Amino acid sequence: MIDNNVVLDPNVGKLRTPESLSKKSKKTKKTKKDSFTPLTSAILILLTLVISVSGWYAVGKYFFWSNLDMKRVNAQLEYYKQKVQADPKNTEALVDLGYTYSLKGNDGQAIQQFNQALMIDSKNFDAYYNISLVFIKEKRFNEALEDLNKAGQLSPRDYKVPYQKGIVYRNLKMYKEATDSLNQANTLMPANTDIIYETGMVAEAQGKKDDAINIYKQALSYDPLYKPAIAALERLK
Repeated sequence: MIDNNVVLDPNVGKLRTPESLSKKSKKTKKTKKDSFTPLTSAILILLTLVISVSGWYAVGKYFFWSNLDMKRVNAQLEYYKQKVQADPKNTEALVDLGYTYSLKGNDGQAIQQFNQALMIDSKNFDAYYNISLVFIKEKRFNEALEDLNKAGQLSPRDYKVPYQKGIVYRNLKMYKEATDSLNQANTLMPANTDIIYETGMVAEAQGKKDDAINIYKQALSYDPLYKPAIAALERLK
């Protein structure tokens, strides 16, 4: 069974901050230049599609793609194929292509693209981190841990690395190491529900049912709608 904490996020592009979303735009008189033409709309859609996603893996659950979403992924795949073909040494494009292959479930091609990026740039954090996620999905935990260690050396303040290491150690039944890694992740990113939930998973794996229940409840205190914790509590009760 695939670990449900491996991260494959379909969101493309940079997220706007809550502050920017809450700001009310000033009302202005619409002129001919303000209106959207069909061509302008098409260009905006294309730009949204092709914005780089390398390295942007949010921690969380799997996303199950609808047919409409997969059409978007397929278009994204073709775009990055062409981009890599035009510039084979573009490591960012290689990582983006590998990421897109992983969304389609083609792990072999994903790993190939990430390794190609690493051959060009042996200090590419995104390639190390993303390839580790594919290894976790394939339950190749020792290989995942090796790449996570390299990613951590390159970016020691990135909380996602110790978070994923916690998942790896739990699957290897190295519970002390898992707890230590998750504590490190929590120090870097306090009150993160994914980290708290994974800590509960470690407690549950050790048979500490009461501790796990309390930890899952703690996750829900930050996000009452956090589905993995809700499901865990229902399972344990």
